[in-house]
Amino acid sequence: MNIYDYEIPSDGELFETLYRNSQTAIVRIVSSETPEEKLYIQEEDEWVCLLEGEALLEIDGKKLEMKRGDALLIPALTPHRVLKTAEGTLWLAVHCQSDSSKTMKTENRQNRKRKNETSRPSQ
Repeated sequence: MNIYDYEIPSDGELFETLYRNSQTAIVRIVSSETPEEKLYIQEEDEWVCLLEGEALLEIDGKKLEMKRGDALLIPALTPHRVLKTAEGTLWLAVHCQSDSSKTMKTENRQNRKRKNETSRPSQ
């Protein structure tokens, strides 16, 4: 596999998972000139590197320009979206479970367990 062997979508973005396990996913993203301005709020941390092209992002309400070679970490639960990209912009994204998402999942499990225990009828 060659990371640079890809087709450019006519609109939006193309996501290809290159590797995944229970804690991590590595994704190649190829952008057209017209990315969908979808708001992402993910439970995992996301590290992204712009391998080719340019992009304008909005992260937690602030705009950020990225160019070839730029990388950044977007912490879990941080609202973000892609506002603009050059045609053929190529990203490498690594999604990994954050310490805060592990804590939240543990707390949610504990809360569900407590709720189940208190909602059972007494015998």
